[in-house]
Amino acid sequence: MWVNSIGKKKVTAAFDGGQVSSDGGALLLAGADKRLGLIDRRAGIIPDHRDPALITHTMADILRARVLAIACGYPDANDLDHLRRDPAFKLACGRLPDSGDDLASQPTMSRWENAPDLRSLVRIAHAMVDLWCDSYRKPPFAITLDLDDTADTVHGHQQMSLFNAFHDERCFMPLHVYDADSGHCVLTVLRPGKTPDGAEVRAHIRRLVRRIRRKWPKTAITIRGDSHYGRREAMEWCEQQNDVHYVFGLAGNVALDRLVADRVEALALRWETNSAQTVRGFAETRYAANSWSASRRVVARTEVTYKGVDTRYIVTNLKKSDRRWLYDTFYCARGQAENLIKLHKTQLSSDRTSCRSPLANQMRLVLHTAAYWLMRHLGTAVPPAHKLAGSEFATLRARLLKVAVRVRETATRIRLAFAANCPDAALFRDLALRMIPRTG
Repeated sequence: MWVNSIGKKKVTAAFDGGQVSSDGGALLLAGADKRLGLIDRRAGIIPDHRDPALITHTMADILRARVLAIACGYPDANDLDHLRRDPAFKLACGRLPDSGDDLASQPTMSRWENAPDLRSLVRIAHAMVDLWCDSYRKPPFAITLDLDDTADTVHGHQQMSLFNAFHDERCFMPLHVYDADSGHCVLTVLRPGKTPDGAEVRAHIRRLVRRIRRKWPKTAITIRGDSHYGRREAMEWCEQQNDVHYVFGLAGNVALDRLVADRVEALALRWETNSAQTVRGFAETRYAANSWSASRRVVARTEVTYKGVDTRYIVTNLKKSDRRWLYDTFYCARGQAENLIKLHKTQLSSDRTSCRSPLANQMRLVLHTAAYWLMRHLGTAVPPAHKLAGSEFATLRARLLKVAVRVRETATRIRLAFAANCPDAALFRDLALRMIPRTG
């Protein structure tokens, strides 16, 4: 408690306001979860060997509280020791705010984060892909999947962590897969802290494509990634499949530079004679590295400035696309995946992979990906004309989740009293009516 004075009136303050929550927007996330069927579907995959007669917290209850807390900015299970009594979180998890049992505590959360075995995690990954496919009303004609990884620094001796010379630290390099059209996070996979080799890239792509083919047998799939994923094994596998295309970055070398040397010289001469600050051009050639079984289409983008000549390459099995469009419009669009990874990693703290076991760390990635799905669903529900449309997760959290609410439970009803001066009250009301299922 503390005391102050304003206008000759004494001001006292204490944390004794009763059933008040600063996370009233958790109810919106609960509505999003109900619409997606996200938590219940994943909870049903994890084996639960407890006696049903003695269970206080179901698997769905445990996972739901954890995922909602992550989305609301509480990435650590320790936070649940206090949030387990929060009235908004209890309501979001289907429990009465006063008379209902408290949510699961941190030890229970941590125990079940470490519970899934490898088979369960594989099944959860399959369920994630299936749920993403089910989000489409009908199979799309074509999709583009962006593959990328990110450095996830470790602070102990976690299994699978390696020293990465480029990042100059011990880390994991988890794989992220995003649907380029919707920004949906299709899959996250924990990986060692090193660049993937060809066999690993091929294995990831093969498993993902085969799972998608169960739902969409005729959809054309394009895999897009930087030079880490432009491996011979991956390209050969895609070429052997029907309607699986790829566009990968390709590291430059002397042989490639020689193939486009005439075009580069012409651009350099044009820059010298035209006094332009930047001159850009595109060239196309066929190239076969010594390890490749055949030559492949390579597009080169050359940029000449006062700093010198910069040439970048991509390799693809797309045959009819214009080379300028292929590089400038299509390949460069994969930069959006890096922005989505930042949302996943920095605004949802998915780099909190501090468990020793890689299985537990993979489970944490699953939980943070579930939080990503809920936040993305909330963001897409905002009307396009509203100022919050297209906002980052941190903005949505500050404006729509961190909403104060007083909860009062009586014998016949539960009354939620939100702040009268909430700046986004109209939007909150609209989202609640559309996302929270109405009963009774």
